[in-house]
Amino acid sequence: MKAAFYTLGCKVNQYETQIMEQRLKEAGYEIVPPDGFADVYIINSCTVTAESDRKTRQILRRLKAGNPKALAVLSGCFPQSSVERAKTIPEADIIAGTRERADICRLIKEALETGERVVSVSPFDKKEEYEPVRAEGFYGHTRAFVKIEDGCESYCSYCVIPYARGPVRSKLTDAIRDEISGLASNGFKEAVLVGINLSSYGKDCGLTLEDALRAACDTGIERVRLGSLEPNIITPSFIDCVVSLKKVCPHFHLALQSGCDATLHRMNRRYTTGRFREAVLSLREAIPGCAITTDIIVGFPGETDEDFEKSLTFAREMSFSQAHVFPYSKRAGTKAAAMPEQVAKTEKARRSRLMIETCAESRRLFLQSHVGKTIPVLFETASDRVFDGFAPDYAPVKVKTDDDLKGKIKDTIITGCDSDACLGSVN
Repeated sequence: MKAAFYTLGCKVNQYETQIMEQRLKEAGYEIVPPDGFADVYIINSCTVTAESDRKTRQILRRLKAGNPKALAVLSGCFPQSSVERAKTIPEADIIAGTRERADICRLIKEALETGERVVSVSPFDKKEEYEPVRAEGFYGHTRAFVKIEDGCESYCSYCVIPYARGPVRSKLTDAIRDEISGLASNGFKEAVLVGINLSSYGKDCGLTLEDALRAACDTGIERVRLGSLEPNIITPSFIDCVVSLKKVCPHFHLALQSGCDATLHRMNRRYTTGRFREAVLSLREAIPGCAITTDIIVGFPGETDEDFEKSLTFAREMSFSQAHVFPYSKRAGTKAAAMPEQVAKTEKARRSRLMIETCAESRRLFLQSHVGKTIPVLFETASDRVFDGFAPDYAPVKVKTDDDLKGKIKDTIITGCDSDACLGSVN
């Protein structure tokens, strides 16, 4: 039997796909690329935006149209947040929530044996414990994502993820150390610590993210990178910890969402632009040259032209190394969906364009700042003798060479850059 995975959304989903892949391999399945023929297709869905839901439906329709006899599994955040909506998708032969990863083989077996649709979406318990799973490798990857936290209790007014992911649960430090040690033994050079709300790590068990970082660095892995953080986690203690741990990459993804305090308040974000600025300046002072990346939502309900201009000005001031810009997407069941003064689609598109253009300029300056430097780059993929990799600060680097660089960290002289990446040559 052959199985293929389509993974949408965040790095946590990529980690959980790997866990399911491991389960199926152990059961005798052959894992094949998603564009090939398979007996079973598993779509690990994201539901953070309406576009995510649309893509999930589109993929399911395409798969069943191209291979009607294949079994299609809709798993992950989409069905967990709204099982009734998931049931309306006729192409989904199996509907499984985020808690059903461990049962993927059993669910497939049941569907094959009965020929009936299988629906298994279990609700979360307030005393939910962290799922005891560990990744041993990553199909087609050279960096390893390591999920150390699950769940979110922030309830931002636009977000359904707390309903899809349940309460905060944390992986204990011994388990983090063991998992990353195993990945290092399997040849991985970098571990990326990820979570649904990574900054909440440890609140359920008396630990902090600093404890997780120390455990991760106490292994044979060469690099440790952090996933998305909230600005309130950036304290003097946290910065001192990062500076002391030389393996931690100088790259911090701080989720801004808006550069206007009034909009942040409506979003139910737990910080102000002043606190965000303080976090960025503190990091840049302690770690010169560090990269600050972010997410920004435009067109949130009630965002006036003046509010948007404030957000645009703040983004320009912060000079982000990279920014993911999203027009606000209405999610049923959230407070924001019922808010008055919804912004027109055309206006959201206009604001997205302006914000993207502003952030593209700071991105260009960030890439340009690497020219003339020699930087250790972890190379990951190759096409037509061009290898792509990442510097410690997450600057993308391209090198054209006949040498096989995949999975290796090589000192690279940066000779130039284009709009997408730095260009270089290996010593």
